[in-house]
Amino acid sequence: MSAEFSHGLFGCFDNLGICIVTYFVPCYTAGKNAEATGKSCVLYGLFYTCFPCIEGGMTRTAIREQKGIAGSLIGDIFLHLCCTLCALSQEAMVSILFF
Repeated sequence: MSAEFSHGLFGCFDNLGICIVTYFVPCYTAGKNAEATGKSCVLYGLFYTCFPCIEGGMTRTAIREQKGIAGSLIGDIFLHLCCTLCALSQEAMVSILFF
């Protein structure tokens, strides 16, 4: 596992559409990210509103595993705790089902 995300964590503005949607409706972005890993968009979008760090971390881990990117669940949860919107945007940019 030596691959990396195609956009940096603070590359939120690389895709302005994703950036704006994530800022105003983060549960939508979280749901679409989960859908890209084969999970329910609606269920995980709702779950995100109650437990953003846990759901975000779990989805990020699933995306990393699909793409062969190194990391850990604890690191992903911590990342969502500190930089939620940036992490969601970064994940959305590598997900193929966003819009």
